[in-house]
Amino acid sequence: MKLITAESVTIGHPDKVADYVADRILDACIKNDENSRVACEVMLTKGKAFIAGEITTKAKPDYEEIIKEAIRHTGYNPDDLQINLAVNTQSPDIAGGVFKKGKKQGAGDQGIVYGYAEDDIDYMPLAFTLARALTNRLATFRKQEDMDLRPDGKSQVTLEYDDFGRFLGVKSVLVSAQHNDGINIDDFRKKILNVIINPVFENIAYKTGNPELVIDDNVEVLINPSGRFVLGGYDADTGLTGRKLQVDTYGSIAHHGGGAFSGKDPSKVDRSGAYMARHIAKSIIMAGLAKKCEVSISYAIGVAKPTAVNIETFGTDVVDVSLIRKAVFRVFDMTPEGIINKFHLKTPIYARACEIGHFGNDEMSWEKVEQSSVMLLREVDILSEDEELTGR
Repeated sequence: MKLITAESVTIGHPDKVADYVADRILDACIKNDENSRVACEVMLTKGKAFIAGEITTKAKPDYEEIIKEAIRHTGYNPDDLQINLAVNTQSPDIAGGVFKKGKKQGAGDQGIVYGYAEDDIDYMPLAFTLARALTNRLATFRKQEDMDLRPDGKSQVTLEYDDFGRFLGVKSVLVSAQHNDGINIDDFRKKILNVIINPVFENIAYKTGNPELVIDDNVEVLINPSGRFVLGGYDADTGLTGRKLQVDTYGSIAHHGGGAFSGKDPSKVDRSGAYMARHIAKSIIMAGLAKKCEVSISYAIGVAKPTAVNIETFGTDVVDVSLIRKAVFRVFDMTPEGIINKFHLKTPIYARACEIGHFGNDEMSWEKVEQSSVMLLREVDILSEDEELTGR
């Protein structure tokens, strides 16, 4: 038996609010100057917001208005928030190493990124799909007064599989939701079960055709197990960019290189490289070359081509992994410039990605897989053993 657990948080979780603020700043810069160089960090605590980082842009962002509107969007009142700015320009040493005259754009920093996909709903891990659907539903129903919900919230889902990877059932479901003062906790828990949890599982069970995906008496359901959860958000817990890495990716089910996404322009491969790694992994699954796939790519600062690319299929491949790797080099341009151009990353899309999830949403350009790429990958068996691996 094997247990697989994934977690998610609402956009009102303090760390995600910080991520969202950083990405709203990034979007504002890119909207008015597509070549903006942004590395923005945000910290939120009771009554205070701290914005720090390196931003080089021709845009003239109204930081205070951007920050307040972003916080208002996530469900909080920013009117009395004290905003502290410590923003500098990017080091010319970095810019000189990344943008060399006559050469392709290099990576904005060294880094290792991972992308993952599997043959399931949205090509994502099922436990994470469920966990995120729960927090998305919490965020949606927060706007209904009779639910007594406030912005902060978390979820966690554990699924049970046999030793051969076959799904056996739901082991446990955890939802912690911030609520209004003065509620009856038992009535609140019933609302969360009936309005949030049950509909999510019923909907995904229907979409996947999986009759075992049910909440019955054998499933441990934990709703606000600590009891009262009135004080939340950054009034109760300091929010910081980059602390929800697994929530931004695959819910703890795949490897992570450690680099955050939010507040970084696409020259930073922590972000753009991870989008390409996910795109490649998803393409491999859609081509029928494996049931599960994890792609890792490593970069060196100022160098365009990746220094290493690895493909892991967890024993689910239908052709030799070395041939899949050769096909990947033939089909995909993994240079920062190639990634930015392919996915149109010099556009203000980042706050939206932060809010709805970076992966598993077809609204994002890197989630769209071209049939031509799928067909080329399927020709993996005609590759010669001595084909040069370039990564372009």
